[in-house]
Amino acid sequence: MWTYRYQLKYISPSLAITHSTIYYLCLANTLFKMNKNDAKNIYERSMSILKNGLKIDGEAAIAELTELIKFHEWRYSVLNDPLVSDTEYDTLYKLLESEEAMFPLFVKQDSPTQRVSSDLSNNFPAVEHLIPMLSLDNSYNLEDLQDFDERIKKLAMLEADQDIEYAVEPKFDGGSIALVYENDQILRAASRGNGVKGEEMTANAKALKSIPLSAAFSKKGIAKVELRGEALIRKDNFKKINEQREADGQSIFANPRNAATGGLRMKDAQETAKRGIEAFIYQLGYAADENGQNVLSQFTKHDETIAFLGELGFKIPIKERKVCKNIKAVFDFVKEWEAKREGYDYEIDGMVIKVNDLALQLRCGFTSHHPRWAIAFKFKAKQATSKLLDVEYQIGKIGSITPVAKIDPVQLAGVTVSSISLHNQDFITTKDIRLGDTVLVERAGDVIPYIVKSMEDLRDGSEKAIDFPTNCPSCETKLVRGEKEAAWRCTNYHCEAQVLQRMVFHVSKDAMDVDGFGRSLVERFYEEGMVKSLPDIYRLDYERIAKLEGFGAKSAQNLQFAFEKAKKNPISRLLHSLSIHHVGKKVSKLIAAEIEYVLDLKDWTLEKFTDIKDIGPVVGENIIAFFQDEDNVTMLKQLEELGVNLRQTEDDKPKFVSADAPLIGKTILFTGTLLQMGRKEAQKMAEDAGAKNISAVSKNLNILVAGEKAGSKLKKAQALGSVEILSEQEFLNLIK
Repeated sequence: MWTYRYQLKYISPSLAITHSTIYYLCLANTLFKMNKNDAKNIYERSMSILKNGLKIDGEAAIAELTELIKFHEWRYSVLNDPLVSDTEYDTLYKLLESEEAMFPLFVKQDSPTQRVSSDLSNNFPAVEHLIPMLSLDNSYNLEDLQDFDERIKKLAMLEADQDIEYAVEPKFDGGSIALVYENDQILRAASRGNGVKGEEMTANAKALKSIPLSAAFSKKGIAKVELRGEALIRKDNFKKINEQREADGQSIFANPRNAATGGLRMKDAQETAKRGIEAFIYQLGYAADENGQNVLSQFTKHDETIAFLGELGFKIPIKERKVCKNIKAVFDFVKEWEAKREGYDYEIDGMVIKVNDLALQLRCGFTSHHPRWAIAFKFKAKQATSKLLDVEYQIGKIGSITPVAKIDPVQLAGVTVSSISLHNQDFITTKDIRLGDTVLVERAGDVIPYIVKSMEDLRDGSEKAIDFPTNCPSCETKLVRGEKEAAWRCTNYHCEAQVLQRMVFHVSKDAMDVDGFGRSLVERFYEEGMVKSLPDIYRLDYERIAKLEGFGAKSAQNLQFAFEKAKKNPISRLLHSLSIHHVGKKVSKLIAAEIEYVLDLKDWTLEKFTDIKDIGPVVGENIIAFFQDEDNVTMLKQLEELGVNLRQTEDDKPKFVSADAPLIGKTILFTGTLLQMGRKEAQKMAEDAGAKNISAVSKNLNILVAGEKAGSKLKKAQALGSVEILSEQEFLNLIK
């Protein structure tokens, strides 16, 4: 999860912002030039204290113990080569605590005991980064890297046959952090946040033994510095954490990244320290002298900054980083590490390639999204083979039957996968997937599990064809398949499995948005017989709920308030929540704008539906069929009697956009992660400005707003050449 940051006022005319990963400072400047005799000396001093006790006290004892403990932390957290056992380290640490308690005047700010403070704020206040954080452009193959190399040469006005030197480092998969040091002491730590502001978490950062409490930046004339990095957990430590959580009856973490980022946000820094989180710092983003003047110009190469920070003792990749003479050498190195990634101690999902010459970085500059001088090479999706044990069939809210493969659990991209959607009957038939098959499983984009193929060569004759059901697994209704549809469907609207799924959808954020009443509660109350239909949801006995395990009077009251609020929703939300086939948000809004009362739809003809722009006969027939079912009409009347709104609200009425609205007549699409607003909020803002939101990149698209990690849609839009591409901020500036 690499991010890059810049602010032009901090960049000297001859030097671009540098990027680096960092090592841990534990002792004075001479510590890092120690030979074996030095290490032996510290070890013997430590053993002497453990065996014979302290022969000194007060300031001298504190200084001695501080030096020893810092050294042992460095060996353990940075070199992963400890000289003493955990128990021996703990004994030295407790001795230091005891001495500092007796002589508090001699406690120094960078003492190891000050890593975990007792005054951690519970609110994690937002703090502004000294310089904003940018993302990285991505590449996936040699062609992408060659394109990147050609762009650099054009920006640098170099000949095509000239080589550019690149620095290559791991793309760690953890949680981003920002550290500020002033006068060689750690001043502040923060999460990445929205790229401009992050959550202040100084106490938690101090709890990480791989983050120095002090560092000798002053030897380079640096008075204030801001660093960015990645907090992560070693794979072996992650395994131990999950084993302990499982033994304690706690849910296990999905991957090391989640465990690390969650650990950074814990309220108790003591608990953060227990996670074994480490920090690789990957950028020296801002450096100024005591007068506030930029002092980055003393470096000429990116790798020089790495060496400098390594001298200070920060944790940097060593064998994992390389300076490559050209892009071909880069490709060879990243492919080497793609093959070795499973054996590496930390989770990485690619390699980061940066122009090594800092003056050339400055000439290349930045877009609003990423530095032009850096790119991430993403490794291919992880794959594994597994055995297909069984197929289960899930029934959706509109009766669609989805086959789900149950496989021997496998680890893919840090997550255990045991269930994978087989989508539909055609998917099974086309790939000739059989029960008992060994299948190749992929986690595409490290997100969605997917069966790539069955391994036919491994069949032994015991495999069986998957017989797709002809009747609903829940109610035995004959399944049907539309002429242009891939899914088989149960047409019984009152099928119990569908009813349950419709209740789950009805209360979801996309529909009636009942806060605090999600799938797990719907399923629980359904099993207990408290809800069997949509009206039952609004008949809940809150006194009974207050007495249930996991609830209380306050929880029950909050749930009641959430339902009372939902009852007042616009009818567009209600129409969408009914799960009528093909009636999504857009159609629901179009119909809600045309009616004053939901039950008026009983009398609508097909022609009346198709008179509405963007509503066709299939949608109209589905709505007519719904309202011709007396049970559905009765259900809606019951909802109304229970207080659910069935009449048009101001939010339902058609909105008229001025002819001079900034996006009038434009089509727009949002892709990637937006930092300043949610996707839905952005789409509403676009509509209010006169634009029409569409879902795919095509020749009909006018504007693409690209957030962080914009992928294939951005590339497709760039290839078309006719699409205007805006950053999130440019979009906001335009509509304002």
